[in-house]
Amino acid sequence: MRFGRSDIPLFLAGIFLPVPVLSMVYDVGDDQSYEQIGEVPWESLVAGDTVNIHYRLEDYHEKWVICRVGTSDEPIVVRGIPSPGGDLPVINGIGATTRAELNFWNEERGVIKIGGANSPADTMPAHIIIESLDIRSGRPPYTFTGRHGLTSYVDNCAAIYIEKGEHILIRGCILRDCGNGLFCGHQTTDLVVEANAIRENGIEGEIYEHNNYTEAFGILFQYNQFGPLRQGCGGNNLKDRSAGTIIRYNWIESGNRQLDLVDSDYASLFADSLYRRTFVYGNILVEPDGAGNSQILHYGGDSGHTERYRKGTLYLHHNTIISTRDGNTTLARLSTNEEVCDARNNIIYTTAPGNRLAMLAESGGELHLRGNWLKSGWVTSHGSTPGWVIDHGNLEGEDPGLRDLGAQDFELAPGSICIDTGVDLDEAIVAEHTPVMEYVRHAMARERPADGMIDVGAYEYAGEEAAPTPASLRENGVLAFPNPFQGRVSLRAPEDARVLITDVHGRIVFEGSGSAWEPDSRVPAGVFFVHPMPRGDHPAARIIYLRSR
Repeated sequence: MRFGRSDIPLFLAGIFLPVPVLSMVYDVGDDQSYEQIGEVPWESLVAGDTVNIHYRLEDYHEKWVICRVGTSDEPIVVRGIPSPGGDLPVINGIGATTRAELNFWNEERGVIKIGGANSPADTMPAHIIIESLDIRSGRPPYTFTGRHGLTSYVDNCAAIYIEKGEHILIRGCILRDCGNGLFCGHQTTDLVVEANAIRENGIEGEIYEHNNYTEAFGILFQYNQFGPLRQGCGGNNLKDRSAGTIIRYNWIESGNRQLDLVDSDYASLFADSLYRRTFVYGNILVEPDGAGNSQILHYGGDSGHTERYRKGTLYLHHNTIISTRDGNTTLARLSTNEEVCDARNNIIYTTAPGNRLAMLAESGGELHLRGNWLKSGWVTSHGSTPGWVIDHGNLEGEDPGLRDLGAQDFELAPGSICIDTGVDLDEAIVAEHTPVMEYVRHAMARERPADGMIDVGAYEYAGEEAAPTPASLRENGVLAFPNPFQGRVSLRAPEDARVLITDVHGRIVFEGSGSAWEPDSRVPAGVFFVHPMPRGDHPAARIIYLRSR
């Protein structure tokens, strides 16, 4: 017999006892306890509850709200369980229905929504994890059936719409074919967006819908693939209005701009000191021919209320920026002369001649260039600019020495001029924002090698044979195969080695000499740290693995 919460006895031997609320696991899918997502009691989830949505051949045409509170030790987890081949369960907004017990506003703005409801009673959702789901098709002309009957999605509908929430993790999902891929409102704090594929969003002929549109207090993007928007859509790729923005180790390709980092409307954000420091490092930024307005990034504001603009420093370092435009490419638009960009150790390469590469748009600002590789012949601007470009010493040439530009392998080739020629970062940020990881296209990340010498770009050169492939990754004698993996990974280590595997929160999920690791249902798909310990208890190195999707 399967007990629900209401079936748990409240007394023993005639004596009433306080009984803690027990967390539950809800398994949804073919041959599971629940056939449909709407059978899950979303309105009564508690800390520690897990909803496992299992892959099936047929899409789930359902939508819902999460408006409950977890804890740091016992988050509320909504997890997709992939197929044996790694396919994620699909949450499809077309014709979606919602559990009758749920009643929430702004239904038309999200396929999955966090925060803002009548039933369950409105609260500030906290410690929510959504992972390993393929969420799609929330946009016009598609419709769903909600509290007002048949309803059309609005243009700015998102695959995941966070109206408000604290301590939210979106991990390992595919967000596509919506107005916005991910949208979060200004009452969101501590949002981590990790290892997702966010692509093919937007509205044809419009510039206001994007792959990502976020406005949070404290936001971290890492290990994500941001792909091109839908054909004919004019939005940006990653648009952000947050305070405390960190964008690191991502692949960001195409869009009107790759990055649009502009102003917030809310004093809770723009009056905070974190709003004045933005960090962009270790990313791959790709500008295809004919995409967008030719600017890679915009920093400052776009509301016209200049008193709200960021008016701080954008720290732009160790990125690899590639433009294959036939015409002009501009690195940055800084909105006013009170915006500053500290650009160090970036590769900024155009396939077009160097005079097609400008550093600043005409709006102004102050750009400091140190230790970057730049295409020879670059210019300050392609128009008149009231801003300043200060050259503190950079490398210049026709070719930075990448492995295979045509195949988008942007790692450094043997003999590259970018090897060991980087400069130190600003001492105020070096402790927290020195790159320690590298994005590996398009399924995982790895630790950035540290040899005491600084390389330019998103990748550190570690020898001609050192770059891992998606099939395997070897470090200090430990081999994990396949990588990324699904369900089971083989581990090979020297006889005297012990292997420790931890999740992104530092929790140990495997320990032993082991020949294989097969995570049980309590371990979510995602990014893991493998610590080989050949002697004693001191980790020799660290490797990151991302389970396949």
